[in-house]
Amino acid sequence: MLSSLVSNGQSPTTDRSEPMVPWWSFTKTVLAVTALSLVRDGRVELDAPISGQPFTLRQLLRHEAGLGDYGELAEYHAAVAGNESAWSESEMMQRLDGARLRYSPGTSWRYSNVGYLLIGRLIERVTDLTLEEAVTQRALTPLGLSNVCFAKTRADLQQTHLENTYDPAWVYHGLLIGPISQAALFLDRLLSGNLLPAGLLQQMQTARKLGGPIPGRPWITPGYGLGVMQGRIECSLSLCGHTGCGPGSVIAVYRACDGDASACCAAFEAGASEGAVEAFVVRQLQQALRQEVWGA
Repeated sequence: MLSSLVSNGQSPTTDRSEPMVPWWSFTKTVLAVTALSLVRDGRVELDAPISGQPFTLRQLLRHEAGLGDYGELAEYHAAVAGNESAWSESEMMQRLDGARLRYSPGTSWRYSNVGYLLIGRLIERVTDLTLEEAVTQRALTPLGLSNVCFAKTRADLQQTHLENTYDPAWVYHGLLIGPISQAALFLDRLLSGNLLPAGLLQQMQTARKLGGPIPGRPWITPGYGLGVMQGRIECSLSLCGHTGCGPGSVIAVYRACDGDASACCAAFEAGASEGAVEAFVVRQLQQALRQEVWGA
């Protein structure tokens, strides 16, 4: 297990030889922060319909826009398992019938990678930058991150902690790669800092509740906010962050607070389940918070 812990804003010295790992769906949190920085600057409205669409940015960010997801396609999973090259975006949307709404926006919830693809396109359109340039300028650099980038080719992924030939273009909203310590720092600095105004951070962490406990995972009241998984776990702590998984590996990045004490942990492991990596993160957070609160 690769992991990194930030305790009350303090983190261990970064090891320059720390391996790169795929951030999988933690990329969604970074995209959400980039989009919310545009809301902060008055360049995008959170609750106005996006041009030419019946849904809002808030609904896209919270997976409430009514869109489907290519993960529901059996041929998608077969192609990934066969190490095939990714379909073009237009082919994927055609196979999925991706423009068809599965429900009226705002009335239900359905996890959608396609929604985050559209968020990325919105960011590019509003900023007139590439997605990587916009994410770097508006999210990564302001939070002091380094050595984080988008994987675009199989060769890019070969520098990570992976031993497969996966085509990162299968992640249509983009796949960030970087050291695990940088993922922990990103979330901790975001939630404890002033990159986004307090009111916008609060809205980001206002979650739609998604039912009860999830078997094999620590969630008691899971929910989803604006680009973050947010909810209460077994020990009554509330977690904010994101879990992501791809072929053969899982990343989980979460922050929790107990009074004035805070801890943020990121963990990555190959060949593990989402629940196992989340459980590891929870144990690290509990131990760190106990030490901060009780000095034990």
